[in-house]
Amino acid sequence: MKTGVADKRGAYITTEQLVALEANARELRFIQKAKSHQQLAGRMQSSIRGRGLIFEELRDYLAGDDVRSIDWRVTARTNKPTIRVYGEEKERPAILLIDQRINMFFGSRKSLKSVTAAEAAMLCAWRILGSGDRVGGLIFSDTGTSELRPHRSRNAVIALADRIAEKNAELSAGYIGAPAHKALDDALHIAANIAHHDHLILVISDFDGHGRETRDLLLRLSVSNDVICLLIYDPFLLELPKSGEIVFSDGRLQAALAFGRSTARDAVDRFAQDRGDALRAWQRELGLPMLPVSAAEDTAPQLRRLLEQSAFRQRRR
Repeated sequence: MKTGVADKRGAYITTEQLVALEANARELRFIQKAKSHQQLAGRMQSSIRGRGLIFEELRDYLAGDDVRSIDWRVTARTNKPTIRVYGEEKERPAILLIDQRINMFFGSRKSLKSVTAAEAAMLCAWRILGSGDRVGGLIFSDTGTSELRPHRSRNAVIALADRIAEKNAELSAGYIGAPAHKALDDALHIAANIAHHDHLILVISDFDGHGRETRDLLLRLSVSNDVICLLIYDPFLLELPKSGEIVFSDGRLQAALAFGRSTARDAVDRFAQDRGDALRAWQRELGLPMLPVSAAEDTAPQLRRLLEQSAFRQRRR
């Protein structure tokens, strides 16, 4: 048997569908890797204290404090000099890395991984824009990478949706050519050259073709930026059938895999297990959220739940 989605609705996605996700993005929350471990909804607070935009606390006046920070009403009420402390608010532009390679053109139930990645990217983009931050994207495929620098406008997010839909429409089961395993690393290189500090980096991919260089690039990015990885997967490899066969293709060659044979099932199971172990090891080593998003379920509820769980774990540390 060939594995695929039940109908064309989950195989491709349009600009209009991606734009329509704006209404579903309002409840998403992002986190930062900062000392305060506070949950964020777009803006990042630095550890610098001064006359900023965000009120933090009231405290007793100390010698050397700026007298302009004194809260005279509280001082009069308590009969003690009291100042208002603010946290400086810093912009946190976001760069989304969106995988639209041929390896993403697979799905066994609801949607193809390429569609789920597109939906997840746009849900994040709309939420980031709604928080007042700039958002841009790197959409990488087997034919190259489209780059949109971060901007703070609705038209910029619509342009991102349009570019994602274009790349998505190029995917086809009849693709002929070598899969671009290096495209993920190439996109991470571009992101590293743009995001020197205080960016939110969202990598939305199945991480096919990952290696040592991928790990090193993620580590480089995470030193001075917040990095979240959305691991797009299809549950087919986790629940292999006991019979039948599936045809795999790399764009040039095809191979039929008979699941009636235990050796075939065991080989695929080992491959999936080893790949999962490697990605979990990255998460532990780098301290990066690696959030699994299934192509077999609705994207928005999953993303909301995963980000909430990740924020909770961050607060517990």
